[in-house]
Amino acid sequence: MKKAVMYGGGNIGRGFIGSLLSKSGFEVTFIDVAEPVVKELQEKRSYPLRYVSSEGFIDERVENVTAVNGNDAAAAAEVIARCDIMATAVGARILKFIVPNIVAGIRQRWAEGRGPLNIIICENLNDANKILEGMLKEKMTPEEQAKFDETVGLVEASIGRMVPVQTDEMKDGEPLRVCVEKYGFLPVDKAAFKGAVPEIKNMVPYEPFDFFIKRKLFIHNMGHATCAYLGGLLGLDYIYESIDVPEVRIIVQNAMLESALSLAKFYGADLAAIQLHITDLLGRFTNAALKDTCQRVGGDPARKLAPADRMIGSSLLALKQGITPAYISVGAAAAVKRYIDEAEGMEQGIEAAEKVLAEVSGLKASDALAVLVLDNYKMILEGASLAELRRKADLVKAASLNGII
Repeated sequence: MKKAVMYGGGNIGRGFIGSLLSKSGFEVTFIDVAEPVVKELQEKRSYPLRYVSSEGFIDERVENVTAVNGNDAAAAAEVIARCDIMATAVGARILKFIVPNIVAGIRQRWAEGRGPLNIIICENLNDANKILEGMLKEKMTPEEQAKFDETVGLVEASIGRMVPVQTDEMKDGEPLRVCVEKYGFLPVDKAAFKGAVPEIKNMVPYEPFDFFIKRKLFIHNMGHATCAYLGGLLGLDYIYESIDVPEVRIIVQNAMLESALSLAKFYGADLAAIQLHITDLLGRFTNAALKDTCQRVGGDPARKLAPADRMIGSSLLALKQGITPAYISVGAAAAVKRYIDEAEGMEQGIEAAEKVLAEVSGLKASDALAVLVLDNYKMILEGASLAELRRKADLVKAASLNGII
Protein backbone atom coordinates (compact mmCIF):
# COMPACT_ATOMS: atom_id res chain seq x y z
CA MET A 1 0.00 0.00 0.00
CA LYS A 2 1.18 3.54 -0.77
CA LYS A 3 2.31 5.49 2.26
CA ALA A 4 1.58 9.10 3.23
CA VAL A 5 2.82 11.23 6.11
CA MET A 6 0.50 13.84 7.58
CA TYR A 7 2.61 16.11 9.83
CA GLY A 8 0.02 17.51 12.23
CA GLY A 9 -2.87 15.55 13.70
CA GLY A 10 -5.12 18.51 14.46
CA ASN A 11 -8.32 19.80 12.92
CA ILE A 12 -7.03 20.24 9.36
CA GLY A 13 -4.72 17.22 9.50
CA ARG A 14 -7.44 14.80 10.64
CA GLY A 15 -10.46 16.79 9.48
CA PHE A 16 -9.36 17.30 5.88
CA ILE A 17 -5.99 16.22 4.44
CA GLY A 18 -5.60 12.94 6.30
CA SER A 19 -9.09 11.92 5.22
CA LEU A 20 -8.39 12.71 1.54
CA LEU A 21 -5.15 10.74 1.65
CA SER A 22 -6.86 7.75 3.25
CA LYS A 23 -9.66 7.80 0.68
CA SER A 24 -7.03 7.91 -2.05
CA GLY A 25 -5.57 4.54 -1.04
CA PHE A 26 -2.71 5.70 1.19
CA GLU A 27 -1.80 4.32 4.58
CA VAL A 28 -1.53 7.56 6.55
CA THR A 29 0.94 8.09 9.37
CA PHE A 30 0.29 11.20 11.44
CA ILE A 31 3.20 12.88 13.19
CA ASP A 32 2.13 14.85 16.26
CA VAL A 33 3.41 15.64 19.74
CA ALA A 34 0.01 15.26 21.47
CA GLU A 35 0.55 11.86 23.06
CA PRO A 36 -3.17 11.08 23.63
CA VAL A 37 -3.85 11.64 19.90
CA VAL A 38 -0.84 9.54 18.91
CA LYS A 39 -1.79 6.61 21.20
CA GLU A 40 -5.42 6.64 20.11
CA LEU A 41 -4.45 6.55 16.42
CA GLN A 42 -1.91 3.78 17.04
CA GLU A 43 -4.41 1.64 18.93
CA LYS A 44 -7.53 2.13 16.80
CA ARG A 45 -5.89 2.79 13.41
CA SER A 46 -8.94 4.84 12.49
CA TYR A 47 -10.85 7.89 13.70
CA PRO A 48 -14.36 9.37 13.32
CA LEU A 49 -15.15 12.30 11.03
CA ARG A 50 -18.49 14.11 11.15
CA TYR A 51 -19.85 16.29 8.34
CA VAL A 52 -22.15 18.85 9.93
CA SER A 53 -24.75 21.15 8.45
CA SER A 54 -27.82 23.05 9.59
CA GLU A 55 -29.86 20.00 8.54
CA GLY A 56 -27.94 17.45 10.63
CA PHE A 57 -24.78 15.39 10.33
CA ILE A 58 -23.24 12.41 8.54
CA ASP A 59 -20.62 10.24 10.24
CA GLU A 60 -17.82 8.32 8.59
CA ARG A 61 -14.68 6.57 9.78
CA VAL A 62 -11.24 7.32 8.35
CA GLU A 63 -9.34 4.02 8.05
CA ASN A 64 -5.74 2.87 7.51
CA VAL A 65 -4.13 5.43 9.78
CA THR A 66 -1.52 5.33 12.52
CA ALA A 67 0.82 7.81 14.21
CA VAL A 68 4.28 8.47 15.60
CA ASN A 69 5.25 11.03 18.21
CA GLY A 70 7.14 13.98 16.76
CA ASN A 71 9.37 13.99 19.82
CA ASP A 72 10.74 10.63 18.63
CA ALA A 73 13.06 12.11 16.00
CA ALA A 74 14.24 8.77 14.64
CA ALA A 75 10.70 7.44 14.14
CA ALA A 76 9.56 10.68 12.50
CA ALA A 77 12.56 10.69 10.14
CA GLU A 78 11.98 7.07 9.17
CA VAL A 79 8.35 7.53 8.11
CA ILE A 80 9.26 10.68 6.16
CA ALA A 81 12.11 8.83 4.44
CA ARG A 82 9.81 6.01 3.28
CA CYS A 83 6.59 7.78 2.33
CA ASP A 84 5.20 8.41 -1.14
CA ILE A 85 3.69 11.81 -0.30
CA MET A 86 3.77 14.12 2.69
CA ALA A 87 1.68 17.05 3.93
CA THR A 88 1.97 19.54 6.79
CA ALA A 89 -0.81 21.16 8.81
CA VAL A 90 0.79 22.28 12.06
CA GLY A 91 0.18 26.03 12.04
CA ALA A 92 2.51 28.75 10.82
CA ARG A 93 4.11 29.32 14.24
CA ILE A 94 4.98 25.62 14.65
CA LEU A 95 6.68 25.08 11.27
CA LYS A 96 10.14 25.96 12.61
CA PHE A 97 9.86 23.23 15.25
CA ILE A 98 9.22 20.42 12.76
CA VAL A 99 12.05 21.41 10.40
CA PRO A 100 14.77 19.24 12.06
CA ASN A 101 12.66 16.09 11.68
CA ILE A 102 11.88 16.88 8.05
CA VAL A 103 15.55 17.50 7.27
CA ALA A 104 16.53 14.24 8.97
CA GLY A 105 13.87 12.40 6.99
CA ILE A 106 15.07 13.90 3.70
CA ARG A 107 18.68 12.93 4.46
CA GLN A 108 17.65 9.38 5.30
CA ARG A 109 15.61 9.27 2.11
CA TRP A 110 18.65 10.30 0.09
CA ALA A 111 20.84 7.73 1.87
CA GLU A 112 18.36 4.97 1.00
CA GLY A 113 18.22 6.07 -2.63
CA ARG A 114 14.50 6.78 -2.68
CA GLY A 115 12.68 8.99 -5.20
CA PRO A 116 11.52 12.61 -5.00
CA LEU A 117 9.51 13.81 -2.01
CA ASN A 118 6.58 16.18 -2.49
CA ILE A 119 5.37 18.04 0.60
CA ILE A 120 1.90 19.61 0.37
CA ILE A 121 1.97 22.66 2.67
CA CYS A 122 -1.45 23.19 4.25
CA GLU A 123 -0.68 26.23 6.38
CA ASN A 124 -2.49 29.56 6.59
CA LEU A 125 0.64 31.41 5.53
CA ASN A 126 1.51 33.61 2.55
CA ASP A 127 4.47 32.26 0.53
CA ALA A 128 4.49 29.16 2.71
CA ASN A 129 6.66 27.29 0.21
CA LYS A 130 9.37 29.95 0.24
CA ILE A 131 9.29 30.26 4.02
CA LEU A 132 9.55 26.50 4.58
CA GLU A 133 12.27 26.23 1.93
CA GLY A 134 14.34 28.85 3.75
CA MET A 135 13.91 27.04 7.07
CA LEU A 136 14.91 23.67 5.62
CA LYS A 137 17.90 24.91 3.63
CA GLU A 138 19.23 26.74 6.67
CA LYS A 139 19.92 23.29 8.16
CA MET A 140 21.63 21.98 5.00
CA THR A 141 25.05 22.18 3.38
CA PRO A 142 25.38 23.85 -0.05
CA GLU A 143 25.61 20.39 -1.66
CA GLU A 144 22.44 19.27 0.13
CA GLN A 145 20.65 22.47 -0.91
CA ALA A 146 21.40 21.73 -4.56
CA LYS A 147 20.10 18.17 -4.17
CA PHE A 148 17.04 19.51 -2.36
CA ASP A 149 16.16 21.67 -5.38
CA GLU A 150 16.22 18.58 -7.59
CA THR A 151 14.36 16.11 -5.38
CA VAL A 152 11.97 17.93 -3.02
CA GLY A 153 8.78 19.64 -4.14
CA LEU A 154 7.24 22.19 -1.78
CA VAL A 155 3.63 22.40 -2.92
CA GLU A 156 1.41 25.23 -1.69
CA ALA A 157 -2.23 24.40 -1.04
CA SER A 158 -5.36 26.50 -0.55
CA ILE A 159 -7.43 25.20 2.36
CA GLY A 160 -11.08 26.06 1.80
CA ARG A 161 -12.76 23.65 4.20
CA MET A 162 -14.03 25.38 7.34
CA VAL A 163 -13.09 23.51 10.51
CA PRO A 164 -14.04 25.39 13.70
CA VAL A 165 -12.61 24.93 17.18
CA GLN A 166 -13.82 21.53 18.36
CA THR A 167 -15.94 21.57 21.52
CA ASP A 168 -16.68 18.62 23.80
CA GLU A 169 -20.22 18.72 22.44
CA MET A 170 -18.90 18.33 18.89
CA LYS A 171 -16.64 15.43 19.90
CA ASP A 172 -19.75 13.68 21.24
CA GLY A 173 -17.81 11.18 23.36
CA GLU A 174 -15.11 10.51 20.74
CA PRO A 175 -11.85 12.35 21.58
CA LEU A 176 -10.55 12.08 18.01
CA ARG A 177 -13.76 13.13 16.27
CA VAL A 178 -13.50 16.22 14.08
CA CYS A 179 -16.63 18.05 12.90
CA VAL A 180 -16.27 19.71 9.49
CA GLU A 181 -18.31 21.09 6.64
CA LYS A 182 -18.79 18.90 3.57
CA TYR A 183 -16.77 21.12 1.19
CA GLY A 184 -13.63 19.18 0.38
CA PHE A 185 -11.66 20.48 -2.64
CA LEU A 186 -7.89 20.93 -2.31
CA PRO A 187 -6.33 23.26 -4.91
CA VAL A 188 -2.54 22.84 -5.08
CA ASP A 189 0.36 24.33 -7.03
CA LYS A 190 0.74 22.02 -10.03
CA ALA A 191 4.09 23.50 -11.07
CA ALA A 192 5.74 22.75 -7.72
CA PHE A 193 5.61 18.94 -7.87
CA LYS A 194 8.79 16.98 -8.52
CA GLY A 195 8.01 14.03 -10.79
CA ALA A 196 4.47 12.81 -11.41
CA VAL A 197 1.57 14.55 -9.70
CA PRO A 198 0.01 11.99 -7.31
CA GLU A 199 -3.64 11.05 -7.60
CA ILE A 200 -5.38 12.33 -4.49
CA LYS A 201 -9.15 12.57 -4.14
CA ASN A 202 -10.50 16.11 -4.65
CA MET A 203 -7.00 17.54 -5.20
CA VAL A 204 -7.04 20.19 -7.94
CA PRO A 205 -3.55 20.86 -9.43
CA TYR A 206 -3.55 24.37 -10.95
CA GLU A 207 -1.15 26.95 -12.36
CA PRO A 208 -0.55 29.82 -11.96
CA PHE A 209 -1.36 28.90 -8.38
CA ASP A 210 -1.16 32.47 -7.10
CA PHE A 211 -4.72 32.90 -8.42
CA PHE A 212 -6.05 30.30 -5.97
CA ILE A 213 -4.04 31.77 -3.09
CA LYS A 214 -5.49 35.22 -3.76
CA ARG A 215 -9.01 33.85 -4.37
CA LYS A 216 -8.95 32.20 -0.95
CA LEU A 217 -7.51 35.26 0.80
CA PHE A 218 -9.37 38.05 -0.98
CA ILE A 219 -12.77 36.38 -1.37
CA HIS A 220 -13.22 33.61 1.21
CA ASN A 221 -11.10 35.02 4.05
CA MET A 222 -12.05 38.64 3.35
CA GLY A 223 -15.76 37.83 3.17
CA HIS A 224 -15.59 35.69 6.31
CA ALA A 225 -13.75 38.43 8.23
CA THR A 226 -16.15 41.13 7.02
CA CYS A 227 -19.05 39.00 8.24
CA ALA A 228 -17.31 38.65 11.62
CA TYR A 229 -16.54 42.35 12.05
CA LEU A 230 -20.03 43.46 11.05
CA GLY A 231 -21.52 40.83 13.34
CA GLY A 232 -19.33 42.22 16.09
CA LEU A 233 -20.78 45.70 15.56
CA LEU A 234 -24.22 44.17 16.07
CA GLY A 235 -23.18 42.24 19.18
CA LEU A 236 -23.75 38.86 17.52
CA ASP A 237 -21.91 35.74 18.62
CA TYR A 238 -21.93 33.50 15.55
CA ILE A 239 -21.07 33.85 11.87
CA TYR A 240 -24.35 32.23 10.82
CA GLU A 241 -26.26 34.83 12.84
CA SER A 242 -24.34 37.64 11.18
CA ILE A 243 -24.75 36.47 7.58
CA ASP A 244 -28.48 36.02 8.19
CA VAL A 245 -28.81 39.80 8.76
CA PRO A 246 -29.87 41.18 5.34
CA GLU A 247 -27.63 44.26 5.50
CA VAL A 248 -24.61 42.16 6.48
CA ARG A 249 -25.24 39.77 3.62
CA ILE A 250 -25.54 42.60 1.09
CA ILE A 251 -22.29 44.23 2.24
CA VAL A 252 -20.40 40.91 2.39
CA GLN A 253 -21.69 39.73 -0.99
CA ASN A 254 -20.81 43.02 -2.68
CA ALA A 255 -17.39 43.10 -1.03
CA MET A 256 -16.69 39.61 -2.35
CA LEU A 257 -17.90 40.69 -5.80
CA GLU A 258 -15.46 43.63 -5.76
CA SER A 259 -12.65 41.15 -5.18
CA ALA A 260 -14.04 38.79 -7.82
CA LEU A 261 -14.02 41.53 -10.45
CA SER A 262 -10.47 42.58 -9.60
CA LEU A 263 -9.16 38.98 -9.58
CA ALA A 264 -10.87 38.20 -12.89
CA LYS A 265 -9.29 41.29 -14.48
CA PHE A 266 -5.83 40.70 -13.01
CA TYR A 267 -5.56 36.97 -13.76
CA GLY A 268 -7.84 36.75 -16.79
CA ALA A 269 -9.93 34.27 -14.81
CA ASP A 270 -13.51 33.19 -15.47
CA LEU A 271 -15.72 35.68 -13.58
CA ALA A 272 -18.79 33.42 -13.76
CA ALA A 273 -16.89 30.63 -12.00
CA ILE A 274 -15.76 33.01 -9.25
CA GLN A 275 -19.33 34.25 -8.81
CA LEU A 276 -20.53 30.66 -8.37
CA HIS A 277 -17.81 30.24 -5.74
CA ILE A 278 -19.16 33.30 -3.92
CA THR A 279 -22.69 31.87 -3.98
CA ASP A 280 -21.34 28.63 -2.50
CA LEU A 281 -19.43 30.49 0.23
CA LEU A 282 -22.42 32.56 1.27
CA GLY A 283 -24.40 29.36 1.74
CA ARG A 284 -21.55 27.81 3.73
CA PHE A 285 -21.38 30.83 6.03
CA THR A 286 -24.96 30.04 7.10
CA ASN A 287 -23.95 26.63 8.49
CA ALA A 288 -25.12 26.92 12.09
CA ALA A 289 -23.71 23.50 13.02
CA LEU A 290 -20.14 24.80 12.65
CA LYS A 291 -20.75 27.16 15.58
CA ASP A 292 -18.03 29.45 14.24
CA THR A 293 -17.86 32.67 16.23
CA CYS A 294 -17.41 36.26 15.12
CA GLN A 295 -14.80 36.57 17.87
CA ARG A 296 -12.64 33.75 16.43
CA VAL A 297 -13.04 34.59 12.74
CA GLY A 298 -12.27 38.26 13.37
CA GLY A 299 -9.35 37.51 15.68
CA ASP A 300 -5.90 39.04 15.14
CA PRO A 301 -7.16 42.14 13.28
CA ALA A 302 -3.57 43.40 12.92
CA ARG A 303 -2.78 40.49 10.59
CA LYS A 304 -6.02 40.92 8.67
CA LEU A 305 -5.32 44.65 8.19
CA ALA A 306 -1.74 44.07 6.95
CA PRO A 307 -0.90 45.58 3.54
CA ALA A 308 -1.03 42.27 1.64
CA ASP A 309 -3.71 40.52 3.70
CA ARG A 310 -7.47 40.12 3.21
CA MET A 311 -8.90 43.53 4.06
CA ILE A 312 -6.23 45.90 2.71
CA GLY A 313 -4.63 43.64 0.10
CA SER A 314 -7.97 42.97 -1.59
CA SER A 315 -8.81 46.68 -1.56
CA LEU A 316 -5.47 47.69 -3.07
CA LEU A 317 -5.78 45.09 -5.83
CA ALA A 318 -9.27 46.40 -6.60
CA LEU A 319 -8.03 49.98 -6.85
CA LYS A 320 -5.20 48.91 -9.16
CA GLN A 321 -7.79 47.31 -11.43
CA GLY A 322 -9.91 50.48 -11.47
CA ILE A 323 -12.51 49.11 -9.04
CA THR A 324 -13.52 51.16 -6.01
CA PRO A 325 -13.65 48.90 -2.90
CA ALA A 326 -16.71 50.64 -1.50
CA TYR A 327 -18.00 47.59 0.38
CA ILE A 328 -14.65 46.04 1.38
CA SER A 329 -13.79 49.36 3.04
CA VAL A 330 -16.86 49.02 5.30
CA GLY A 331 -15.47 45.73 6.65
CA ALA A 332 -12.01 47.25 6.94
CA ALA A 333 -13.40 50.13 9.00
CA ALA A 334 -15.10 47.69 11.35
CA ALA A 335 -11.79 45.80 11.61
CA VAL A 336 -10.00 49.03 12.57
CA LYS A 337 -12.58 49.61 15.30
CA ARG A 338 -12.01 46.12 16.69
CA TYR A 339 -8.24 46.60 16.56
CA ILE A 340 -8.53 49.78 18.65
CA ASP A 341 -10.98 48.11 21.04
CA GLU A 342 -8.43 45.38 21.74
CA ALA A 343 -5.28 47.53 21.73
CA GLU A 344 -3.92 48.46 25.13
CA GLY A 345 -3.84 52.19 25.76
CA MET A 346 -5.80 53.21 22.64
CA GLU A 347 -9.13 55.01 22.54
CA GLN A 348 -11.51 55.20 19.62
CA GLY A 349 -11.10 58.29 17.43
CA ILE A 350 -10.01 59.44 14.00
CA GLU A 351 -6.43 60.03 15.11
CA ALA A 352 -6.23 56.49 16.47
CA ALA A 353 -7.71 55.08 13.25
CA GLU A 354 -5.22 57.04 11.15
CA LYS A 355 -2.40 55.66 13.30
CA VAL A 356 -3.63 52.09 12.81
CA LEU A 357 -3.86 52.51 9.05
CA ALA A 358 -0.37 54.03 8.95
CA GLU A 359 1.41 51.58 11.26
CA VAL A 360 -0.52 48.36 10.50
CA SER A 361 -1.73 48.86 6.93
CA GLY A 362 0.96 51.14 5.51
CA LEU A 363 -1.55 53.79 4.40
CA LYS A 364 -1.30 57.57 4.64
CA ALA A 365 -4.47 59.38 5.68
CA SER A 366 -4.60 61.03 2.24
CA ASP A 367 -4.47 57.72 0.33
CA ALA A 368 -7.66 56.88 -1.56
CA LEU A 369 -8.21 53.68 0.41
CA ALA A 370 -7.56 55.36 3.75
CA VAL A 371 -10.14 58.03 2.90
CA LEU A 372 -12.75 55.35 2.19
CA VAL A 373 -11.98 53.42 5.38
CA LEU A 374 -11.86 56.52 7.58
CA ASP A 375 -15.17 57.80 6.21
CA ASN A 376 -16.81 54.49 7.18
CA TYR A 377 -15.01 54.40 10.52
CA LYS A 378 -16.31 57.88 11.36
CA MET A 379 -19.85 56.77 10.55
CA ILE A 380 -19.43 53.73 12.83
CA LEU A 381 -18.22 55.97 15.68
CA GLU A 382 -21.22 58.25 15.16
CA GLY A 383 -23.54 55.25 15.59
CA ALA A 384 -24.55 54.74 11.96
CA SER A 385 -26.62 51.63 11.30
CA LEU A 386 -25.51 48.97 8.84
CA ALA A 387 -28.28 50.19 6.54
CA GLU A 388 -26.70 53.66 6.55
CA LEU A 389 -23.23 52.21 5.95
CA ARG A 390 -24.59 50.10 3.09
CA ARG A 391 -26.38 53.09 1.53
CA LYS A 392 -23.18 55.13 1.71
CA ALA A 393 -21.29 52.28 0.01
CA ASP A 394 -24.03 52.12 -2.64
CA LEU A 395 -23.54 55.83 -3.37
CA VAL A 396 -19.75 55.51 -3.51
CA LYS A 397 -20.05 52.56 -5.88
CA ALA A 398 -22.57 54.33 -8.11
CA ALA A 399 -20.40 57.45 -8.27
CA SER A 400 -17.35 55.39 -9.22
CA LEU A 401 -19.25 53.53 -11.93
CA ASN A 402 -20.45 56.84 -13.36
CA GLY A 403 -16.95 58.24 -13.42
CA ILE A 404 -17.61 60.83 -10.71
CA ILE A 405 -14.83 59.51 -8.44
